[in-house]
Amino acid sequence: MNKELQKLLKQINDKKNEVKSLVNDGKLDKAKAAKEELKELQNRFDLLYDLDEEEQDDIEDKVNNGTAKQVGGDVKPDKKNIVKSFVNIVKAGFLHKEADEADIKVYKDALTSDTTAGSEGEVGIGVTIPEDIRTDIIELRRSSDNLEQYVNVEGVTTKTGTRNIEVDAESTPFDNVDEAADFPEMDEPEFLPIEYKVKKKGGILKMTAELLEDTASNIMAYINKWIAKKTKATRNAMILKVLNEMTKGKEVTVENLDSLKDIFNEQLDPAIADNAVVITNQSGFNYLDKLKDKDGNYILQKDPTQQTKGKMLFGEYPIIKLSKKTLASEKIMNTDGHTIDGYKHPIFCGDLKEAVTLFDRNVLTIDLNDKGAGLWDKDMTGIKVRDRFDVQPVDKGAVIKGQITEVING
Repeated sequence: MNKELQKLLKQINDKKNEVKSLVNDGKLDKAKAAKEELKELQNRFDLLYDLDEEEQDDIEDKVNNGTAKQVGGDVKPDKKNIVKSFVNIVKAGFLHKEADEADIKVYKDALTSDTTAGSEGEVGIGVTIPEDIRTDIIELRRSSDNLEQYVNVEGVTTKTGTRNIEVDAESTPFDNVDEAADFPEMDEPEFLPIEYKVKKKGGILKMTAELLEDTASNIMAYINKWIAKKTKATRNAMILKVLNEMTKGKEVTVENLDSLKDIFNEQLDPAIADNAVVITNQSGFNYLDKLKDKDGNYILQKDPTQQTKGKMLFGEYPIIKLSKKTLASEKIMNTDGHTIDGYKHPIFCGDLKEAVTLFDRNVLTIDLNDKGAGLWDKDMTGIKVRDRFDVQPVDKGAVIKGQITEVING
């Protein structure tokens, strides 16, 4: 991506934050105007990106036809070449043969700026997915139910480490100082050590021999989509596990509209509430979607920053709706232990960027094997994908778990 596109991308992100800030301040007219500016910036980015791609293709065609000179002896491989070479290496592993040297060179060139590859990036041990392809996977898993975008993400290059987080930095004020008097000593900052240990997560994608005979772009699209779906599900599960652990035993009962207001007005620090979001499942969302104010109006409002069906609570807090399969409700069992009396639907409220940090090793690797159980006899290949990250709680006061009770018996 050239510098002009990078500059536009930053402007787009800044404009998105501006729209959200205006909405939080209740300046809806200005928010709508800013959203139109955001659309114009996005259109400019899309057009320039397409032109950049066409220009790169034109240069590549000229070099291949011998009508243009290669600078430095080689042309930097574009994404199409990287994908093609990457898939060729995958096919070589499937066919139990050495990968072509030209493909290996293109692949290694794509990793030259990837300092996280390490020894596991060597061909024949485990193929590290190049940065361009990894970016595609990240883009594919970006959706409203991807919790990674709401927590703090820190890239790391080591498997373990410690971060010192300052606790209650804003709660201790300066003392008064009289004229010509000595300055008093201040309380030393209190730091909370947060340790992370990068964990290996992974699974196996089964691919048919027929699929491996398809075009490089089709193969890569299939692999990317599968990896994106699985990594999103895995990271969501880890984030929810941490959220449940840090709020265990401190759940708040949500009975009505006022109990929700209590969470944001009293139980969350104002600085946390300013950037809070709401995470719930389908049942919790259904409850919120039916709430009405004293005039009979539904309290959920459309999120002006979302082009689709985004909703906001009290016109301030974006709602992230997850599947009940991803975020399950807790069953309320009868005294006999067999009959279900109802459910407790979870609703997390708070600033997840302050509450949780995801330490991302930012390395995806794949191995191939056609000798696994049920693979050889079905003419299939198993692609083993590994993702490395860790999720840790940081500020346990930055999120509150509410529980909406639904009684179904009696």
